[in-house]
Amino acid sequence: MARFKICVPATSANIGPGFDVVGLSLSLYLELTVSHSPYPLIPASSPPPPPKITYSGEGAEDVPLDAYKNLTTRVALYVLRCNSLSHFPPDLVIHAHNEIPFGRGLGSSGAAVVAGVLLGDSLGQLNLDNSRKLDFALMVERHPDNVTAALLGGFVGAYLRELDPVATQAASVPLSEVLPEYPPEAGEEWGKDPPSPPLGIGHFIRFGWNPEIKARNVLPDTYTRKDLVFNLQRLAVLSTALGQSPPDPELIYEAMKDRVHQPYLLSSLTPSSHPGLLGICLSGAGPTILALATGNYEAIAKAAAKAFAESGVTVKWKLLEIADGSRTTILESEPFKPSS
Repeated sequence: MARFKICVPATSANIGPGFDVVGLSLSLYLELTVSHSPYPLIPASSPPPPPKITYSGEGAEDVPLDAYKNLTTRVALYVLRCNSLSHFPPDLVIHAHNEIPFGRGLGSSGAAVVAGVLLGDSLGQLNLDNSRKLDFALMVERHPDNVTAALLGGFVGAYLRELDPVATQAASVPLSEVLPEYPPEAGEEWGKDPPSPPLGIGHFIRFGWNPEIKARNVLPDTYTRKDLVFNLQRLAVLSTALGQSPPDPELIYEAMKDRVHQPYLLSSLTPSSHPGLLGICLSGAGPTILALATGNYEAIAKAAAKAFAESGVTVKWKLLEIADGSRTTILESEPFKPSS
């Protein structure tokens, strides 16, 4: 039986002024341990039994273990079917262990989507390059900042490319057609011919990151030109400032200010009041707060916790590193043992 592991990091998007543009990978992980038999040389007359899924860690009580309802395995099947493989391989067993909290602005759904793309790529031995993997991920998760950071790791900027009319139509297919919810009565043919992603939906660039630095539900419909210029000016500075050594706290703190996504946030914590602090922002749509710092971590975290406590909010904090991108590791294969 083939055996492998997939590891996908958490992400923080909308870093400071980089709303829907920049993302950062963080050292919390979704890890899949997978085993399966090879596809038969001659297709079987009926599809193999559904995969067996187990799950531990964050969200274990909430995640569906039905392969046709679970987000990661549905994405994997989408990738397989776009590459002429209608079913999962036989004897597929998946254990997922998750460290990424759900609904906390740390990219849990983006990690699940990227894990599904890598799972489909490995099961089908497709050898997709990163650009094509990103195409598949963006057909499901239309925000490039999270999935690009989860796939590639580090500090990245991403955007959706303007496509020709045919490709634009293909990339605008409703999610219900890309990744259908499989009803109980779904037969073998259900969702067998999904729309394949156009080439090059998303483009990205890696920014530098100084290793010393560790680490939208309610938005207006319009913004003033002044506020947009404010953000763009700071984003231009931030994308370079976070790669410089030594980091400049005053420069980074000012460059992480944002008038589009988070006009006011923990303004009492500054590099002057808390040495080591570089900047603070919401992670994604929140409620997680991301503080970038080079030291004095516990004091900074306690000061932020105290500010929230004054409003009756209890917090917990973690010290995280900037993570590498997603990876698939081949494990030692084992002899096939058919189930009794």
